Order: sequence, then structure tokens, then C-alpha cells
Amino acid sequence: MGTATIELGHAEREISTAELSGRIGEAGLAVVDVRPLPHFNGWRGAGEARGGHVPGAVALPAEWLSRLSDGDLQTFLADKGIAASAEVVVYGDGEDVSLFRDRLAEHVAAPVRSLVDGWPAWSADESLPVDRLPRYERLVHHGWLAELLAGGTPEAAPRGRFLLFHVNFGVPEEYADSHLPGALYLDTNVLESPRDWNRRSSEDLDAALRALGITSDTTVILYGRDTEGEANEKWPGRRAGQISAMRAALILTYAGVEDVRLLDGGYDAWVQGGHELETVPRVPHSVPSFGVDVPVRPEVIVDIGDAKRILADPDGAALVSVRTWNEHIGKVSGYNYIGPAGRIAGDVWGNCGTDAYHMQHYRNLDNTMRPYPEIAANWAEAGITPDKWVAFYCGTGWRASETWFYALLMGWSRIAVYDGGWWEWSRDPDANPIEAGEPADATA
Repeated sequence: MGTATIELGHAEREISTAELSGRIGEAGLAVVDVRPLPHFNGWRGAGEARGGHVPGAVALPAEWLSRLSDGDLQTFLADKGIAASAEVVVYGDGEDVSLFRDRLAEHVAAPVRSLVDGWPAWSADESLPVDRLPRYERLVHHGWLAELLAGGTPEAAPRGRFLLFHVNFGVPEEYADSHLPGALYLDTNVLESPRDWNRRSSEDLDAALRALGITSDTTVILYGRDTEGEANEKWPGRRAGQISAMRAALILTYAGVEDVRLLDGGYDAWVQGGHELETVPRVPHSVPSFGVDVPVRPEVIVDIGDAKRILADPDGAALVSVRTWNEHIGKVSGYNYIGPAGRIAGDVWGNCGTDAYHMQHYRNLDNTMRPYPEIAANWAEAGITPDKWVAFYCGTGWRASETWFYALLMGWSRIAVYDGGWWEWSRDPDANPIEAGEPADATA
């Protein structure tokens, strides 16, 4: 059902760059960026002097419109604070703005206007502020990768040698079925031990990286393939391709790889972008030396001692549970190989998705990373802020690795994953305090 709208004349349906720049942060004004999400994050589009977005803008790419029913769109507008605004300004690329503005006007009562000269004019004026994801270059998009694989030199191109990896947990047949051109296969089993799902020893990691042809100065680009699966399967983690890629990103960073990047949206984004796949098996060329001693960044993975130190300092630190609400309150353990249910006493709930192998709370409808201001706002509401020492945990480190990677992209400086997670903590409840049930001050 539509909403009664305020009719504007042609001139009133537009707003100038000068007017908008003077109204940034104004109460009741919603600014909506309908460009592709990579441009919102910081990548430059054609004709743009700078990537990024108008400070305070909400990301709602026009390409999502075809996926959203009227009901879904209304939910989006409410969740993003647009529905309750007094005025809406839309900016982006040409026809997308007109189409989006017209559809938006059917669902909000506020007047909807468009930025006259769009983002190119705003980005070209160095006096105007621009916000962006601080480390956006680590979250690459399919167009960028296609240009790189074709031999081009895209924005923020690797300075030297690069390798592309199709990542999953023990499913080489998925890689054999089809993968991105030139991609090698990376099985997470070479990075973590099936005994406890923690990272392997320094010696094992050094050997694994050398066998994969990775040195500390290699740019490593990772992606996974997400397919449908249920949590009660024998090995449901095999379905969580993008999470596995971020698990690899954490461990490679821990080991000492300087430039680790992730393809946003993974395999699906590449296919939906219209790019070709291949079935040619690629074999890595081993290297004699990783180049540095492993680990270079031991601080990005903490063990149980540090987890307890974090819990002892709630004002200056946070141990964040990246688990479902049912896991958090102890209704389920979340895993078919973990018996005890509950949570680490004193943790902070950071949410995740529907089960231990999905991250809908942190993803968009196209499986890309949720706009980072929304993630940061949700964290701030829970007391998870960049001034604190923050360690994320889940069952065995996979979901926690995804949130760690997002915090890394946002430029947070003291972030880690508690590798043992619920798997380790719950094995000794006498030494490790556990809680269950709904916290008195929490809502699901």
C-alpha cells in the first residue's frame, strides 16, 4: 500500500550541492545514496574524483529495487530511518535517481528530492566532506577484479605479485565444478586443526603458505561460494564459503601476509556480474620461503587468558559473541559437535544470522557486506566501540573472523578473535563461568 505524498514542482524536486552541503546532519533529513555499494564504500566510479559518500548518507543501491517487493522496501525504509524522515534527498547516477526517487515517493510521506549535479560534482569539490570505509581497498568488487585479471591496473592495484584463491572447508569438488579464472584452491584445513579448529602451529602455517606459493608480500585475494545448506548436516561449514574466506583472511593476516583482500559477495557476485568461470585446475607453485617468521601479528588471535582479561575490563574491552540469539540464551549449542549450550559470562551479544553458518545480520540481500555505518551503529548500541580492546568469538572462530574483518576494514586498531571460542570455554565450566537464559536488560 502506498503512502500519501507531498507533491513538488519540478524545481522543488531538486536540491543543489551548495544547499545540501549546508544541511549535512540536519535533523529529519535523510540522504540516500543509490549508487553501487562499492562506490559508497570508497571506490571511484566513472567520472568521479573521489569515492565515498555524503556524510550521513544511507546506502540503498538502485540495483536492489528489482529484488524488493513493496513490502520489503517498506521494511528497508523503516529499518534505515528513511520512512520517518521529514525530507529525503536522493543522489546517484542519472536514470537510477529518477526511477528510485519515483518509487520512493510511493512509500514515504516526506518530499523526495534529487541532487542536481549528483556525486561527480560533490566529489570534485575538495572543500566538501566525504566519508568512506577506511580500508575499502581490502574489500574488492567484481568489476575491479575483472580488470585486474584482464591485465589492467585498477584503482588500488596490487603493488606486485598477487594470487587469487577459491576458499572452502574440504570441498575440492566445488572448486573443480567451476571457479574464477586463474583461481587456486585453498582448503581451510591447511590453516586450522580439525582437533580444535584453532589456527595451526607456526611451523604448520609456514609450510602451508609456502606450499600455496604465498609470501608475506604477496597480495592474496580470497573468495568463497555460498550455497544452501542446513545446520544439521554432517559438515554444514562446507556451505559457508564466504565465512571460510574471511577465516582464511584472519589467519593469513596473523601469519604475516601484508595485503589480504576479499571479493565482496564472493563467487555469486562474480557470476551475477556477468563474468566467465573456468574449470581448469590450477596448481600452486611452492616457494622456498614465506619471507618472515610466523606469526607477524599474534595479537589478532587471542587465547583464553586474554579472553578472561578482556572480560575483567568491561569499560575498556569487550568480548563479543557473534552467535544467534538461541545460542546466546543457551537454547541450542549451535553445532552438532558441541554439547554444552550457553554463553561466556560477561560477554556482549553481537548477533550473526539464523544459525552457525549464516551471517544475515552482517550481509545485504545480495550477500555483500552490510553498509559499514549500519554495522558500526549496531555495535555502538551494544557498547562495542573502536576505543576498546575488542575480541570476537563464536563456536570455533569462523563467524568471529567475519566480524573481525569488517572491524579491520573500518580501521579499528585493537581487534582480535578469541580462537577457542565456545568450543574451548564450555569444556571446563568449573574454571570458565557460563550463563544461560535471557539477560535481564537484553532484547532479541
